[in-house]
Amino acid sequence: MPMSLIKSQNNSLRFCGQKFPAVIAEAGPAAIRRFLEFFSANIRNKNTRHAYARAVAQFCTWCERGQFSLDLLEPVVIAAYVESLAEKKSKPTVKQHLAAIRMLFDYLVIGQIMPMNPATSVRGPKYIVKRGKTPVLTAEEARKLLDSIDVSTLIGLRDRALISVMVFSFARVSAVIGINAEDFYQNGKRSWFRLHEKGGKFHEVPAHHSAESYLDAYLSAAGIGTEKKAPIFRTVLGKTRKLSPHRMHRNDALRMIKRRAKAIGLPASICNHTFRATGITAYLQNGGTLEHAQAIAAHESPRTTKLYDHTSDEITLDEVERIRI
Repeated sequence: MPMSLIKSQNNSLRFCGQKFPAVIAEAGPAAIRRFLEFFSANIRNKNTRHAYARAVAQFCTWCERGQFSLDLLEPVVIAAYVESLAEKKSKPTVKQHLAAIRMLFDYLVIGQIMPMNPATSVRGPKYIVKRGKTPVLTAEEARKLLDSIDVSTLIGLRDRALISVMVFSFARVSAVIGINAEDFYQNGKRSWFRLHEKGGKFHEVPAHHSAESYLDAYLSAAGIGTEKKAPIFRTVLGKTRKLSPHRMHRNDALRMIKRRAKAIGLPASICNHTFRATGITAYLQNGGTLEHAQAIAAHESPRTTKLYDHTSDEITLDEVERIRI
């Protein structure tokens, strides 16, 4: 049971830190049980679970204010909620909230709590993305960032290794901080990364020589390379600046990246995802194929990979001068 979402306080069940949704509680014990199962057993990805829980909690609060019970929820009611949400949230957020509501109702219908899913026919806002908005560094900027890190300290070695693995493996930050010592392994003459991707999947990719070198230097200094089940990228123990036994969180990585970027005057918009996009863009600029970039990044669709491709972002002066009037 994801206890961070569902807690019992003073003999009262709470959800996302709030009173348990009345729209579910009033439907009876079977509805409550099915609702809890949806988050505890049906959604395995932790990030998705938390995002969907927040979306559902917000929807349930809206239902409570409007005094809607489960049997009063019809497509027109869901549509009204989506319209009200669109006035305050971005289109991608509205689509995510609607997806969470649809999935919850599907689960309740399968469990015979509801006769039909009132959100099935409700359409969200039209939103098509042809190019990602993730900020990308040039190869020179990425190199400047890596070279600016003081590697005379263990923390510096850790930070350089973390950034390099993200850049050279096209991996999500959660996949990189999720690796243990055994996930950086030798296969023949090459080192490989075993990345823990979404949905419990593993993705194996050969280590770029720079990432391999940086990670070897960090592991050697930290003395943690032999602890096979232990996390590689760890937090720091207070003022001692020594490594703790605890795995870094993606927010730890983000704070580190923001701090490192600011120190050398890089844009404040840089985030964890920047390095995935930077690696893919640099690869394609140097003659790599979209098909191979997709395989390295473990994307299901080449369209997703293309969102990270910023090779055509710059419009050259030659192209502009083609406008002859």
